[in-house]
Amino acid sequence: MTAVANPIPAAAPTAHIKPPAGKLLRNVRTIRMIWFRELIRLRRMPTRIISSIAQPIIFLLVMGAGIGSLVGDKGAGGVSYQVYIFPGILAMSIITSSLFSAMSIVWDREFGFLREMLVAPVSRGSLVLGKAIGGGSVSVAQGLLLIVFAPLVGVHLTVPRVLGLIIALLLLAFALSSLGIVISSRIQRMESFQMVMALVMQPMIFLSGAVFPLTSLPTWLAVLTRLNPATYGVDLCRRILIPQAAPLTLFGNPVPMWADAAIILFLGAAMLGLGIRLFANAE
Repeated sequence: MTAVANPIPAAAPTAHIKPPAGKLLRNVRTIRMIWFRELIRLRRMPTRIISSIAQPIIFLLVMGAGIGSLVGDKGAGGVSYQVYIFPGILAMSIITSSLFSAMSIVWDREFGFLREMLVAPVSRGSLVLGKAIGGGSVSVAQGLLLIVFAPLVGVHLTVPRVLGLIIALLLLAFALSSLGIVISSRIQRMESFQMVMALVMQPMIFLSGAVFPLTSLPTWLAVLTRLNPATYGVDLCRRILIPQAAPLTLFGNPVPMWADAAIILFLGAAMLGLGIRLFANAE
């Protein structure tokens, strides 16, 4: 009796193996993940939203009313003092939120999460860009909450002005978030971060023209205000909301609004590049 040969077993169907994502796609996903993480962090800390708008409101309503009674109704740029400082208060909110958004980097470093991100197979530039976009988005969201107070102080809003203001705040938030990343990239402890940011933030705010006009200043003070990058952000926001406001002057010439935006954008790009370089050398 002849033996029947065993039939050749059919080849098992090959499982579909998903190819690994490309480098560009991984970096885009990383940027989106870090940006989304910053938004989640904001949602889980409602006290951060309250505290971020409390100080600007105090400046606007309390200090604005107090000093406004001294300078008069038309004592600051031809408008009331509260109207004059309103764009500066918006910029002040962006400056504070953007710089302190980099606190998450120090926090992640202390708890080891930053090391896990640094060893991931993604570009470190995507990590920095995600932090900058996330911090800037959070700052602008907090700053826009203050727009509801514009009619209360006499600021007239139109759709073009609001759109222009959003663009200006986005530029300012991106630049200062990148600056905050550069500063925090070499800070190891939360206590040191808060001290350094206080030293950076307070002069930046008070030398930006947010609370007083930058005219008839001593020469040394005028030079410091022009070296302050936040000055150009405040000037851009003020001229968008108050078209009749006197423009910032540089070497005796008025600074065009496009130049304000270009200076802020250049600062943001330079700080972003420096932050990427610092993170590339981080261990």
